[in-house]
Amino acid sequence: MKLLVLDGNSLVNRAYFGIKLLTTKDGRYTNAIFGFQNILLNLLAAHQPDAVAIAWDEKAPTFRHEAYEGYKATRHGMPEELAGQMPVLKELLTDLGFAQVSRAGWEADDILGTLAAANEAAGGTTLLATGDRDSLQLVDGATTVLLATNKETLVMDEAAIAEKYGVTPPQLIEVKSLMGDSSDNIPGVPGIGEKTALALVQKFGSLAGVYDHLDDPAIKPKQREKLAANRELAELSHTLGTIRRDAPVDRDPSAYRRTAGDPAAAALLLADLEMHKLTVRWGLDEGSAAATVSAADLPAVHPAPLPEHPTGRFYLARGAGGWYAVQEGQVFAPTAQQLTALLDSGAEVWAFDAKPLYHLALDAGGEGRAIVFDGKLAAYLLNPSASDYKVTELAAEYGAAPAFVCEEYPDAGVLAALCSVLDARLTEQNQHALLTTMELPLARVLADMERTGFAVDADGIRRFGDALRAELDGILRAIYDAVGYEFNVNSPKQLGEALFDKLGLPPRKKTSRGYSTDAETLESLRPYSTVVDDILKYRTYSKLLSTYVEGLLKALGPDGRIHSTFIQTEARTGRISSTEPNLQNIPIRTELGSRLRGYFVAGTGKTLVDADYSQIELRILAHITGDEAMQQAFLSGADIHRATAAKIYHIPEDQVSHELRTSAKAINFGIMYGKGAFSLSKDLGIPVKEADRFLKTYLDTFPRVDGYMQGCIAHAKEKGYVETLFGRRRPLPELSSSNFQVRSSGERMARNTPIQGTAADIIKLAMVHVWQRLRDEHLQAKLLLQVHDELIVEAPETEVEQVKRILKEEMEQVVQYRVPLTAEVGVGTTWLEAH
Repeated sequence: MKLLVLDGNSLVNRAYFGIKLLTTKDGRYTNAIFGFQNILLNLLAAHQPDAVAIAWDEKAPTFRHEAYEGYKATRHGMPEELAGQMPVLKELLTDLGFAQVSRAGWEADDILGTLAAANEAAGGTTLLATGDRDSLQLVDGATTVLLATNKETLVMDEAAIAEKYGVTPPQLIEVKSLMGDSSDNIPGVPGIGEKTALALVQKFGSLAGVYDHLDDPAIKPKQREKLAANRELAELSHTLGTIRRDAPVDRDPSAYRRTAGDPAAAALLLADLEMHKLTVRWGLDEGSAAATVSAADLPAVHPAPLPEHPTGRFYLARGAGGWYAVQEGQVFAPTAQQLTALLDSGAEVWAFDAKPLYHLALDAGGEGRAIVFDGKLAAYLLNPSASDYKVTELAAEYGAAPAFVCEEYPDAGVLAALCSVLDARLTEQNQHALLTTMELPLARVLADMERTGFAVDADGIRRFGDALRAELDGILRAIYDAVGYEFNVNSPKQLGEALFDKLGLPPRKKTSRGYSTDAETLESLRPYSTVVDDILKYRTYSKLLSTYVEGLLKALGPDGRIHSTFIQTEARTGRISSTEPNLQNIPIRTELGSRLRGYFVAGTGKTLVDADYSQIELRILAHITGDEAMQQAFLSGADIHRATAAKIYHIPEDQVSHELRTSAKAINFGIMYGKGAFSLSKDLGIPVKEADRFLKTYLDTFPRVDGYMQGCIAHAKEKGYVETLFGRRRPLPELSSSNFQVRSSGERMARNTPIQGTAADIIKLAMVHVWQRLRDEHLQAKLLLQVHDELIVEAPETEVEQVKRILKEEMEQVVQYRVPLTAEVGVGTTWLEAH
């Protein structure tokens, strides 16, 4: 029999510390549960054992603690975030049918040793999965250790141990008795390290052999003195470090065969943990997790033709076989023509993923007026941290039970119940208006933008690409000449060798894979060699060529326009994202990168109208904090950064230097992004102490800003989430973390999310208003693109002035705050010219 035994505590710790903190939407930590399952599933797939045992430590002291009071005394307690996951993980493993074993007074290591010995005696082979090298002493012809490291799992058999350590597996006990173990606080012989311990055991065979040969010339005088003075400690360490093979556990390997467990309970628990992909990996039926009755008790339904004149409420979603509709327990499979008619009929449509439906409606000359609800958008508002939103997964997560079974469309039976639950949850959380007035109408706007696309000068992009390639050839030759040989500049390893080994530049930091060559490192090396400038230029040009030039040409549609896809359900702050290609990330900070915008053009006989909010986030900050000085600067039309600098340094505005204004600007934006003195010092290139003084002066000058920031953190800690001014929520479980860095990250998000999220909400609402106004005034102008605080409209030349007025009015009047929102409007035949 092949038996797999997992060292539960060792692997769960690796899972917890190896994966960023994950939580459910209600703030329960799940990263250890998630990581442990992945480890287990990978082990099962790779080794296909006949039986599996998962060994756990218990909190009770062991015989080792009784033998030595200091045993493991230096270990930190289990983090609260991990401790809370342990009972849930163990419950899940039981439901999945795995045998778990532990005994008070014994460690998991001893259970591993006992089960390995028992299985060997029965003629079987054993795999011990652990992250603890202590178990290497158990390796023999029938037992192999699968050692989890930060990078990979090492298969450690007798040959691997001999190659790495030069001793046999049992001799590793002798080595530990000499060198000790700081993680377990096993003393060993003070002053004897691993290298010396290995050499002594290799020569004398064992701890006893070392002490039998203390007078051997191979032992140096100082070593001899340490060994002689600490023999009792060495022998105690030998006892502490020896894994026992007689733990009082069931030694019959067949007792650890996996059972059927409780699949329904496992599916329910995984759904509750929002681990939908793992449900699939375990081969569980996630749909059954939402059911309160068995499928056999549900009525079977088959699709019928859609009524000729549909009325009432329909639930609409897309399955593997296409779009289907549900009404009062009946499933309909509409034709394309029936579907588009339904979207602008007198019926009421509750959709799941409305944007593609708006595409269909707009293509047919309609607007999708019948759509009043979107389950996918509702799920996003309720849990913006989720990685995906699918009907089956959400039904299991929210406990929506199916009303019937439909073989052709498996999701259909639960769709109505799911939408009803999501609708009720939105109402409970006061987020219904966000869906109906912002997100749902925005889905229609985005569908129209995707249909319209953005015209580009393809020939111009090709010429730009040719010029970049020529530049890159020259830059690459200059790099090779400086280094003295050709190499792959895109390889961090080869680049590190060229810079630090060949050229002798001072290395800044090393990673597990070698020298770091990240942008920060290269920037710091500029003064040492001109080749660094060439390498940074090479990276910039390569990025422009591969991501933008080649990427844009690849995405070019038959109509000569680029049709990006806009995503509403990705960013946790509520921002819209763009993909295939990402038009929101077209470079603008460098002259060369911004030239790309010159190849985005207006169609024939048309002009681009570009409107950009001016300092919207700072205006929101002034409104939300109620700071009178900041508000007055905006109300008077002053330069906010110059006004801030004058206020901080107590000087007239006309005496504010460029440097002081730059500092004030960095602080204005840094405050919103939760930056501290260290980050600010890097931005300004000044000492940390000076940056800290700037920050303190700023907060003393604008006390309401500091009060607001602290209030955001306190509110988020109390509620578990932060909100925008529109009521959009972002859960922040990081605030309850015991880890300082994680908690600090949560505090930064608590400060900046209300500002960033409110700005995102404002631009979304402005898009909805602008789009509707263009249609209400029967204009041909089309909204093309949104990039953060910027909207771009393509308009016939005869409509330009009217479009300029519409953009300015709708963007500036979308909300009424204590300080005005201002939009700067430009026009041009290219994006570069209009911005």
